Amino acid sequence: MDDKKMYKGDWKCSGCSSDIKELPFEPRDTGNLTCLDCFRKKKDAQGERKMFSGDWKCKDCSGDIKELPFEPRETNNLVCRDCFKKSKT
Repeated sequence: MDDKKMYKGDWKCSGCSSDIKELPFEPRDTGNLTCLDCFRKKKDAQGERKMFSGDWKCKDCSGDIKELPFEPRETNNLVCRDCFKKSKT
């Protein structure tokens, strides 16, 4: 996280009430912030991400999309992993 901007503040963790002095994002709502330990515990408790299977096409390259980490409401705007990564660079 050295190259990312850290936001300084004086917040409390909603899970354990410990002090939070910096975050990798600027919080809009401070009522549900969690410290790194509580965040990791919650993430571990959730387990693996549920994947949804389907037979979709990428809107950019028309490649096949067989699995997504979410259930799409609309399928006309889906992009494959490669096109998604290209759009982020």
